[in-house]
Amino acid sequence: MRYFTYLIIGIFFGIIMYKSEAASWFRIYEMFQFGSFHMYGIIGSALVIGIIGVQVIKAKKIKALDGSDMSLAPKDKSVARYLIGGIIFGLGWALAGACPGPMYVLAGSGYVTILVVILGAVFGTFLYGLLRKKLPH
Repeated sequence: MRYFTYLIIGIFFGIIMYKSEAASWFRIYEMFQFGSFHMYGIIGSALVIGIIGVQVIKAKKIKALDGSDMSLAPKDKSVARYLIGGIIFGLGWALAGACPGPMYVLAGSGYVTILVVILGAVFGTFLYGLLRKKLPH
């Protein structure tokens, strides 16, 4: 039942991404050219909703769907790791025209060439898993 819930949430998320044009390469290109507020509005709205959601989770001590604890522990703060990670993420986003969420929406919409990007993302994640312990914290 839990996986069915995740599937429904994922389908709903994909529909919202597609209908809001957040998965549109042209909208993403427009954003990087500072040509429109559209994507900044979507990202800003998601940020505000995320902040409110995290505060509600912390205040109400909400459990995950499976009943496990969802306590959010503070992370190690390191400017270099966030800067390097952000640059890699941004370059990938600019080159591919999609960040991880919209990649799957584009695949579901029939854009077959995005499968090359998805394979690259999966390979990059695998490579990070192999090298994670060797990287500086």
